[in-house]
Amino acid sequence: MADHVQVVTTTDSEQAAAELARSIVDARVGACVQVAQIRSFYRWDDAVQDDPEWQLQVKTSAERLEALIEHIRANHSYDVPEVIATPIIGGNRAYLTWVESETMQ
Repeated sequence: MADHVQVVTTTDSEQAAAELARSIVDARVGACVQVAQIRSFYRWDDAVQDDPEWQLQVKTSAERLEALIEHIRANHSYDVPEVIATPIIGGNRAYLTWVESETMQ
């Protein structure tokens, strides 16, 4: 696995996204979180939903991935929060070193 990971999750409000993002950085399970408003279509409760959501993109070290996933699950309002991890296979070495230093326990 790569040494660095980008994790995506979504929330139902800007305030929830900001609170989750801040808690992720504060707990040092993610170095940086970007939040963007999106529109999501998905099936839930036997109906296709069309909802505004706020997407969080979290950069973390592979070593802290499981802790980040647990943090999101413990601090998320959704019954089944989206948590998708994608390996970062390259990038600015100085930035990736910073990600590592910010997510050290």
